[in-house]
Amino acid sequence: MNPYILSILISNLALGTIITAASYHWFLAWVGLELNTLAIIPILAKQHHPRATEAATKYFIIQATASSIILLSSTINAWHTGTWDITQLTMFPTPIMLTIALAMKLGLVPMHFWLPEVMQGTDITTALIVATWQKLPPISLLYLTTNQLPTTLLFILAILSTLVGGWSGLNQTQLRKIMAFSSIGHLGWMATITTMSQKLLILTLSTYLLMTTSMFLVLTTLTAKTTKDLGTMWTTSPTLSSTALITLMALGGLPPLIGFLPKWLILQELTSNHLIPLATTLALTSLLSLMFYMRLTYVTTLTTTPSTTTNTMKWRFKPSKPIYLTSTTITMLLLIPITPLIYA
Repeated sequence: MNPYILSILISNLALGTIITAASYHWFLAWVGLELNTLAIIPILAKQHHPRATEAATKYFIIQATASSIILLSSTINAWHTGTWDITQLTMFPTPIMLTIALAMKLGLVPMHFWLPEVMQGTDITTALIVATWQKLPPISLLYLTTNQLPTTLLFILAILSTLVGGWSGLNQTQLRKIMAFSSIGHLGWMATITTMSQKLLILTLSTYLLMTTSMFLVLTTLTAKTTKDLGTMWTTSPTLSSTALITLMALGGLPPLIGFLPKWLILQELTSNHLIPLATTLALTSLLSLMFYMRLTYVTTLTTTPSTTTNTMKWRFKPSKPIYLTSTTITMLLLIPITPLIYA
């Protein structure tokens, strides 16, 4: 793709997100969502491959449907209340319709089937955008309408997302699909805490973006697409093999890494609000996700021993891509000692 066209598309992608996050008028929020969607479609289809075209078509259909539901719910609300203010979502059907539409945009269960297929049909860099940046507009609308959202529906979507996200990732060998189911599981934790603590929502989103970006940068550096590719990581970069271990353990939520912080605080918040069955269910379903993170860790660091060989190792050659950003983001996963400062 022409770099000038790509820069225009990326600029519109960012502009759509900013318009949605900064607007208090439903029509402007819808315009931002549409601008964001129309900017990502050419990026998804830039490979000129039937698989990429299929992924772009699926993404467009899902996002257009969700945007239509959002516009319909806001119109119904404005018809009865006389206001387009996002924070005045008081008409009965509209909060439920909005929650379903945003869950469809985010990829929450049971509207999650498009996310693994779209991420698998694109390259790793575009999959990173879909898994991280494209989550910001829907979550910003969740943040703005948090006082009107149906809590019970969000809890149901959250439990199903953490369960399906962990269960479906167990049988996958494609890394982009594994990261898609990882995204679904993490979004379930965000949906749980949305109506209870907006600080924890922002904290969970920030740590999710940090961990997911770190893992995708590792995959981009290695050009790894399947779990089999991770088995040769040591011959490509011995240092990256150890840092990939840190990233995967952070995604699994093991202390003392940063991924443990939001889960710990969310479970504490649920327990303090006497939602112990919900907290227990979330903790148990997260063990499924931890299982496939441990499987990736085993493949990455424990299957290839650093033995002496007469062949020239890949790491003896100059890397084709800079790894400074990868090193920086992975190092930031060790931020849990300053937890009180972050939460304050």
